[in-house]
Amino acid sequence: MRGFHPSLVAFDSLPLAERLFVRARLFSAPLEAMAARARGTRLLDVGCGHGVLAALLAIGFPERSVVGIDPDARKIDWARRSVGRFPNVRLEATTVDALAQLEAASFDSVFVADVLYLLPPAQWPTFLSACRALLAPRGRLVLKEAEDDGSWRAKKTLWQEQLMVRVLGRTHESGAVGFEPRETLIRALEETGFSIRESAPMTRGYTTPHVIFVAECA
Repeated sequence: MRGFHPSLVAFDSLPLAERLFVRARLFSAPLEAMAARARGTRLLDVGCGHGVLAALLAIGFPERSVVGIDPDARKIDWARRSVGRFPNVRLEATTVDALAQLEAASFDSVFVADVLYLLPPAQWPTFLSACRALLAPRGRLVLKEAEDDGSWRAKKTLWQEQLMVRVLGRTHESGAVGFEPRETLIRALEETGFSIRESAPMTRGYTTPHVIFVAECA
């Protein structure tokens, strides 16, 4: 059943509120579909939060080395207390820009789930360029965002995220909370030097207009 993946056992030691948050995250977003698009053994989860996607990438795959980063030290602490106990997982409270200065061309796949909507579009080129710099030759970017498709799903999701960010404080914004049309996301990737291999809507069974992009360095 979606939302009850075996990797969730990694989070059993967390307080109830955090366990429920993790399960809701896995149930409400196609993170398993993202993980299925991994290439190689050196993987990076940018904006990893509690580490749900990192768990999907690492647990059961001892040959992989998974790094998760997030600027929110609170979430990195939860992640270290759960998925961070696995020997093939490393977690850092840092930004993608800082990591790109230290570990350029180090990863076969870079994953980004629901980060761009928290950034003003003017900051997207810098963010995506840092992701590109972290990729090894022939590496791939797996990006998931909610798209503004004008549907009730988009309106519901925007209200929900504003609640999570500005009222409950579960997520930290970086100057914006908003969604853009898929064409805007595609253009941002292409202008950063990515070649898009896949653009897959993931709405069936969800109340959020998810879309997954798989891109490679052009």
